Amino acid sequence: MDWDKLRIFHAVAEAGSFTHAGETLNLSQSAVSRQISSLEQSLEVPLFHRHARGLILTEQGEDLYLTAHDVFHQLSMAEARLTESKERPEGPLRITTTVGFGSVWLTPRIKEFMDLYPEVEVSIILVYDDLDLAMREADVAIRLTPPRQPDLIQRHLMSLHHNVYASPDYLKEHGMPQSPEDLDNHKIVTFGEQVGDQTELLPSLNFLMEAGRGNKAPRQPVLKVNNVYGIYRAVLSGVGIGALPNYFFEGSSSLVQILPELHSPDTEVYFVYPEELRQSARISVFRDFLVRKVLESRK
Repeated sequence: MDWDKLRIFHAVAEAGSFTHAGETLNLSQSAVSRQISSLEQSLEVPLFHRHARGLILTEQGEDLYLTAHDVFHQLSMAEARLTESKERPEGPLRITTTVGFGSVWLTPRIKEFMDLYPEVEVSIILVYDDLDLAMREADVAIRLTPPRQPDLIQRHLMSLHHNVYASPDYLKEHGMPQSPEDLDNHKIVTFGEQVGDQTELLPSLNFLMEAGRGNKAPRQPVLKVNNVYGIYRAVLSGVGIGALPNYFFEGSSSLVQILPELHSPDTEVYFVYPEELRQSARISVFRDFLVRKVLESRK
């Protein structure tokens, strides 16, 4: 198949007319039309329905367009990788992670990265759903669950666990629980159900509902919040006792850790990015930056 004809066909399919495609390709309308007719003759199938208001792909044309579009996308990505591997980090970097981790752990550290690499244009997207990295909804992700999509590279960053906290005012009013069984007499703040693709974490995050209960039914929470930062604010204001991740308390905090023997199972944190961005300079420096900050937080 003639490469130039395929390129022209792709431009026509994108533009919806010979005239607009010609403007994009810097060719006359008649030259574009001749190339498409020649391609149709060589393939022995019609690729477009011709109408007064424009062009519509035939079934065969749609099939060829999808294939051509994928080919041109892969070529574009390859060109970007080859170019970027020779240059200093620059360009957009869209990072997605959960609301809690992004708000509390990532954003306080991101200024240092931006100062180191001012030509990298950072965007942070905080959601509970896993954005589709293969479809470039984001460039990289920091996830609290292993990636489900194929063709993604993952790097383990850290293990998190949740400890139990209450505010001084709450403990002054309700007393200090001495054992997990004592939680029956306290108000518990837990995660709500609406946490997107993180739903599988709920049983381990809501371990306070069953701690010390044995075979009894789980406790009923006084409040459910589908955001870890919301839980933190509720506990801080004295609503009740809650489980919070250890990264919340790398600095000082007015909350009091209670029942130190009680904590959640570990939650593993991964840095994830598409295979096609393996050679990307901006991805590499951000990955190395994250690893360094994780190591520093352990000291």
